[in-house]
Amino acid sequence: MLQTDLGHFVKFVSLLGSTGTIGVNTLDVVARHPQAFKVFALTAHRNVERLIEQCERFNPVFAVLCEERKIETCQQLLRKKNLQTTLLFGDAGLKQIVTDPRADIVMAAIVGAAGLKPTLAAARAGKRVLLANKEALVMSGKLLMDAVREHRAELLPIDSEHNAVFQALPNDRSQSLATMGVKRIILTASGGPFRTMKQAELDGITPAQAVKHPNWVMGKKISVDSATMMNKGLEMIEACWLFDAAPDQIDILIHPESIVHSMVSYRDGSVLAQLSNPDMRTPIAYGLGYPARIDAGVADLDLAKIAKLNFESLDEDQFPCVRLAYDAMKVGGTATAILNAANEVAVDAFLREALPFRSISRIIEFVLKEINAIPVRDLNDVLHADAVAREAATDWIATHDRARLKTPQGIAQ
Repeated sequence: MLQTDLGHFVKFVSLLGSTGTIGVNTLDVVARHPQAFKVFALTAHRNVERLIEQCERFNPVFAVLCEERKIETCQQLLRKKNLQTTLLFGDAGLKQIVTDPRADIVMAAIVGAAGLKPTLAAARAGKRVLLANKEALVMSGKLLMDAVREHRAELLPIDSEHNAVFQALPNDRSQSLATMGVKRIILTASGGPFRTMKQAELDGITPAQAVKHPNWVMGKKISVDSATMMNKGLEMIEACWLFDAAPDQIDILIHPESIVHSMVSYRDGSVLAQLSNPDMRTPIAYGLGYPARIDAGVADLDLAKIAKLNFESLDEDQFPCVRLAYDAMKVGGTATAILNAANEVAVDAFLREALPFRSISRIIEFVLKEINAIPVRDLNDVLHADAVAREAATDWIATHDRARLKTPQGIAQ
């Protein structure tokens, strides 16, 4: 943290996943507050062109690229544009930029299991961690929460649902939900692009259809998770760890407009909700500025114009991934890491058109039954479960042709 001549403190931000949707939105908010935030480091998996553009604009101390084949291209572009940014590579580079003493805030926005290690490293370094990566808590909830407490890190949720719950809870979150008078946490869900379709109608769904979310602009993997509603299952698991809740304390409610981002129900009959237009800059700005409220560049919410908000119960038969997530969380241990790994493999196969849409949940269910969960003692247990689950899911896909995957049964006999 740097004190300017005007007496203001500038906070330095390391942004994991700067070229993705969350990363781009974070940089938009940062750019609105140049006296409050400076970019310390940016990271990308393979999008060299966008990373270089961001380096030109924000002049970070470090940039990290994770795909080795593109390192030389990236280095050449940095030299060509006479940029002073130092290029780092891979896991070592990610760890360096989240643990550097000069970094005050770490935005954890790498999608999937790849974001686990740097997020955990940031917590162990005592940083303010803005968590936009669901998988870090889904895979290793206890390890991450223990690291936050032990190293006095700050963990602020950036998913719109968890950010809404965070805002609707009392300021003193050291107490249990029961002590705070909380009865239930209610996570809202848009229902995705196939909310009104029956399972039998989903056989011919294409990746192009699945990534067209009705309300949010998101990456492909997250968009497919929204279409299967696995994103709500992962968010339920995440909420259990963030708010020290049991699965049966968390409800999921379909809300197609995505205006009410989540709610907290109290024992006195009150329900507190957070409302805003569906724009990720709102929770991002909340996390960056907390406890202050800062401009996010988001349009004011006009309820008179919206006029009507709709809510409906979740049909678990329509969205079996939600049930699988509840089952995994109740089993505990490495079950949620297994769930997440199987889902990532299945979604990747679907996006490559190697797997029908409905078989995503079938593969996840198969892998959960195939692999026994064990208690989590350390990160190695999580990573081993992740690897074994990926192998099982990949083998299942390799031994079933598309015709077989499209059958109503879908599971190996």
